Amino acid sequence: MISNNENGVMEDSLNDRKRQQFGSRFLTEEADVFQHNAWDDVEWDSDLEDKAKQKIQFNSTVTFSAEELELYEIEADKYWNSFYCQHQNKFFKDRQWLFTEFNELNKVLRPVGEEVGEEVAEECKTQCSINADKLKDEVNLYNGCQTKTRILEVGCGVGNTVFPILQTSNNPNLFIYCCDFAESAIQILKEHPLYNENRCHAFVCDVTACSSFPCPENSLDFIILIFVLSSIHPDRMLLTLQKLTKLLKPGGMLLFRDYGRYDMAQLRFKPGKCLGDNFYLRGDGTRVYFFTQAEIDTMLTSCGLVKEQNIVDRRLQVNRGRQLKMYRVWIQSKYRKPNYKT
Repeated sequence: MISNNENGVMEDSLNDRKRQQFGSRFLTEEADVFQHNAWDDVEWDSDLEDKAKQKIQFNSTVTFSAEELELYEIEADKYWNSFYCQHQNKFFKDRQWLFTEFNELNKVLRPVGEEVGEEVAEECKTQCSINADKLKDEVNLYNGCQTKTRILEVGCGVGNTVFPILQTSNNPNLFIYCCDFAESAIQILKEHPLYNENRCHAFVCDVTACSSFPCPENSLDFIILIFVLSSIHPDRMLLTLQKLTKLLKPGGMLLFRDYGRYDMAQLRFKPGKCLGDNFYLRGDGTRVYFFTQAEIDTMLTSCGLVKEQNIVDRRLQVNRGRQLKMYRVWIQSKYRKPNYKT
């Protein structure tokens, strides 16, 4: 059950690719809180955390029958397809913040300014086509096998991660696989003018049940999971991560960003929407889980990955007009597959 619904997560504009990483704007004086729209790395006192716990306790009474819980699991694709049919490509902004928060990607993108010019893009497209044609008659090939660097984005939605990468990179040896649980999302993605089968392969996939991927084990340099794992039933998360880990090359990295415990979105749920511990049903029928650092670390290390980053990104967003404070909590992690020498 894979797709991505950030449900109000702060995004950056197309022209803000070079913004600083979080932690660059600190609130030192409470009187200044409404001077800006957002503050980074906000400290939580015990009173604020206690209030968050009380809200979760209040909204966490599970009122769904076992039959209803199973129905939402079985019909998950229906709700995600409906979501993308309704919103098309207008719900999310392109994730230009990828290149600062996950700066490891810059090493393989070979960026050429704010965006790739038409002449460079055409040259890249031609070279990708040549690389593919050279190997097309060989046996046991797969899309992207001719390239040196391969990325898989799980829960790609309509391409808000994929297209910034393609637009930024002129690397003919870079190939992106991207999958989503919603067939409607993949259809929208493939209709985008930047979609190029010589550089990208998009496919419909429920990774919780998938037994075959379009790339073999030990073939990927990066796997990207952004606001995706939270949409999977908690009982299936570990198995899903174990499958994906097998696709990484030794030395390959999993890049993760998702909802953290006590995020504003969790506290806003009303009683009767809780499916299980920290797992909720949205109004549109899609589901969302809220993680702790420890949960992510336990799952990824049990898959054999080694932690390079696992942080809580706490931000305070404010509505200056209405004088409202909104606390966002996200988990951001980077875990690498060991590169053992034989």
